Amino acid sequence: MLLKLVAFAVAIGVLIAVHEYGHYRVAVACGVRVQRFGIATFPVQPPDAESGPGHRFFYFITKPIWEWQPRRQHAGQSTVFAVGLFPVAGYVQMLGQNLDEKVAPEDEPWSFKTKSVWARIAIVAAGPIANLLLAIFLYACVNWYGVQEPQAVIASPVAGSIADKAGLRGGERVDAAGFEGEERHPVRSFEDVRWLLMRGALDGRNVVLELGSNGASRARTVGLPLSQLQGQDADAQLFRNVGILGPWTQPVIGEVQPGAGQRAGLRKGDVVESVNGKPVFDGTQLRETIRAQVKDGRAIPGTWRIARGGSTMELQVTPDVVTEGATTFGRIGAFVGTAPEMTTVRRGPIEGLWSGVVRTWEVSELTLRMFGRMIVGQASLKNLSGPITIADYAGKSASMGLTQFLLFVALISVSLGVLNLLPLPVLDGGYLMYYLWEVVTGKSVSDSWMERLQRGGVAVLLVMMSIALFNDVTRLFG
Repeated sequence: MLLKLVAFAVAIGVLIAVHEYGHYRVAVACGVRVQRFGIATFPVQPPDAESGPGHRFFYFITKPIWEWQPRRQHAGQSTVFAVGLFPVAGYVQMLGQNLDEKVAPEDEPWSFKTKSVWARIAIVAAGPIANLLLAIFLYACVNWYGVQEPQAVIASPVAGSIADKAGLRGGERVDAAGFEGEERHPVRSFEDVRWLLMRGALDGRNVVLELGSNGASRARTVGLPLSQLQGQDADAQLFRNVGILGPWTQPVIGEVQPGAGQRAGLRKGDVVESVNGKPVFDGTQLRETIRAQVKDGRAIPGTWRIARGGSTMELQVTPDVVTEGATTFGRIGAFVGTAPEMTTVRRGPIEGLWSGVVRTWEVSELTLRMFGRMIVGQASLKNLSGPITIADYAGKSASMGLTQFLLFVALISVSLGVLNLLPLPVLDGGYLMYYLWEVVTGKSVSDSWMERLQRGGVAVLLVMMSIALFNDVTRLFG
């Protein structure tokens, strides 16, 4: 729990600091006076005698713990920098930024309101752009340093899935892949395959895999008609329908916890050769077999042939029945499958940087597509995630090492940048919408209309936050 909280605070704190610094730096460059620059804090009026306990508590957790004003600053600047303990907040307070703010005549040259519309657009867009640039840099750093990823050897496909019907059997190595009708690119790891499959499934595009030869089969090309999926949600069921759930692993039993596996006599290191006479080729196939050992809500006993210590034996294994939502499946209470064989993926300076640009663009595009589909009802609102899920994944990525944590921060940085560019009032994209209206019509949005739109934007944002929090709680409790 402590690791999750620390990783969450570090990730969100860095992302907000970069976002606000983007606004600050461009504002200074455009000659706008920045009055305050706060990180991990929020501008809240100090409580008075009439303030309620909620106001007092919010002020307590968001007030600065350290403030300073550098003596040497850019011309016209007198910025006060503040740091607090609230990692999910930050702000840049500029002269003339608020609708009702009065600006002295002598200070108008430094006011945000008096700047050209293009300068205001640049200042507002700088925050999200800073997040996207951070994502490019983080992806590039991981590419330069190198990351351990599973080899591109696919596991046995789910029975009846698209991959199964296409003729994949598991154990094939993917040498190259691409969308149907486009150039195929070399595949460095299983993550390249997973990313291509996800994009193809969500976009309704068919994928072509070039498979290398192995002891069981010759080199061949296989097409996966993912357009049949019609843009389903990006969840575990999507990959089950595709049929490729993970890289190839050996069908070995790992740590055995109290449960069906322990009752049946399974031990760590047992190699499963067959279940009910059907050969088992890898860990994914074994996990699918265990899940399927349930019918009409009851567990189905299975005869497992295993290899242990140079000899073979048969065990009767009856899995525990588990229900999650509307799905009922079997579970034995043991880790199934070995860790996949890994490979180090490392890129050169130019290639690594360009790959960071490409990945940032692809993630941004995918994020926008998912938002669009949720708006028109083609994707479930369950895809929205809130702070609990983010904290959970932050902790998990941090426990896996620095490179995985950097990849997580890059992903959230892209999401933050794209979210802030949405044309929703109170977000940066909402202000860009106002300024683009001014560019087209030559007239700025009136204060009264802006106030109405801001209220509507707050309402929409609160609804989105409520849905995300509900999804978080639902995932947490089951």
